Amino acid sequence: MSKGDAQGCRKKSGGLQDRDMSGSLSSPVIAAFRGTLSHVMVISDTPVFNDTIQSVFQQELDTKHDKHERLVKISRDITIESKRTIFLLHRVTSVTDIESVLKESDVKLDSVRQKIAQIAEELRGEDLYQFHRAFTAGIQEYVEAVSFQHYIRHRTLISLEEINARLVFIKIETMDSKESTEDTPAMPVAPAVVEVAPALTFQVIPSDYLLGVADLTGELMRMCIGSVGNGDIDTPFQLSQFLRQVHDGFSYIGNTGPYEVSKKLHTLRQSLAKVEDACYALRVRGSEIPKHMLADVFASRDAMMDADEGVA
Repeated sequence: MSKGDAQGCRKKSGGLQDRDMSGSLSSPVIAAFRGTLSHVMVISDTPVFNDTIQSVFQQELDTKHDKHERLVKISRDITIESKRTIFLLHRVTSVTDIESVLKESDVKLDSVRQKIAQIAEELRGEDLYQFHRAFTAGIQEYVEAVSFQHYIRHRTLISLEEINARLVFIKIETMDSKESTEDTPAMPVAPAVVEVAPALTFQVIPSDYLLGVADLTGELMRMCIGSVGNGDIDTPFQLSQFLRQVHDGFSYIGNTGPYEVSKKLHTLRQSLAKVEDACYALRVRGSEIPKHMLADVFASRDAMMDADEGVA
């Protein structure tokens, strides 16, 4: 190809590109986009508009931050009260009147539910998952406490539906209407008017329920050791069977559940191993060890198991 032919090809290709570019720039889509850009640029140069938008965004962010901080404080209170309830429930292994301990725990759990009602009030009209990290720790601790109480009372695992059924809050307001004047004798008082506000509900999500149940296994392991120390030989075997069922359920979930479950599954297996070890010792050496020494023996065995796991 000669030099003149090459230059002619370049001119033709350049002309085609210019026509394509001019055609694309004259398209209605580009024209509309240019109009939008010019409109936005004109508005954004207005100081009043910038100040208004900035103040709106600042107010919205401050409101969400304040709500997040309030939820964190409420969650902390729920965690503290739930732990106190769990410590109270551990007394059932050393007292004869178990029902009185359960009634006292009912009062404590009712106060915890009132704090959960505050969370529900804060989340009214909001996306639960947007603030979930602020209160998930408290909800998990509440699930652990209420499931621990349910197991002591019924020897079964509480369901998620049963937990959520107790988190429906109905506010009832009574108003007394009185009509009396100075000139006329007092009229009889009208009956009280009862106003029922719309029900306020809080739903525990499945991930918080699973994580709370996973923490329950550690409390059941402590209950097993406490029962053995007080001469109760039957409870460890009941707990061992129950923990196996819980472990089978978590193993069935596997990696399909929340990623936190895999972290707590190791602790669950440790608790199950300690309970099974206690049952093994009771079955094989129960007649050789005095009952008042069983707790010390199991405590030393648990310490040895923890040391071995730490070395491994």
